[in-house]
Amino acid sequence: MVTVRFLWDDDADRSVGLPRYESAGAAGADLRANFPDRGTVHLAAGERVLVPMGLRLAIPAGYEVQLRPRSGLALKHGITLPNSPGTIDSDYRGPLGVIVMNAGREGFAIEHGMRIAQMVVAPAVQASFDLVESLDETVRGAGGFGSTGAS
Repeated sequence: MVTVRFLWDDDADRSVGLPRYESAGAAGADLRANFPDRGTVHLAAGERVLVPMGLRLAIPAGYEVQLRPRSGLALKHGITLPNSPGTIDSDYRGPLGVIVMNAGREGFAIEHGMRIAQMVVAPAVQASFDLVESLDETVRGAGGFGSTGAS
């Protein structure tokens, strides 16, 4: 098992708790909004905001944390993460925040302590890059979007 270490920000509400998996088979741990003033942020349709989590984290080398929308908020309210999946690198130690966007038609209130996103811990491989004179041939070749068929 991989361990991600957390540190509370000075002004964080610690009663909000650390990220946690809400079911035994969950791939993503839910993140909760942690506003320093314990208030509510109103997000108009089309607007985006950086929502603080009140935490800093240390991800082990060779891993990343991916930030993803919560499907229920996306379906019911159009709440999404515009850079999804967002990546947090293993060498980042700053405040954990999530860019949240209201793609819905109505305003949405993000309340203090609300589950707003999920984080997935995943292996991250760094590759080497080589410039070559040609690439190997494949059946697909240079076929782009839609080139493998309609279904």
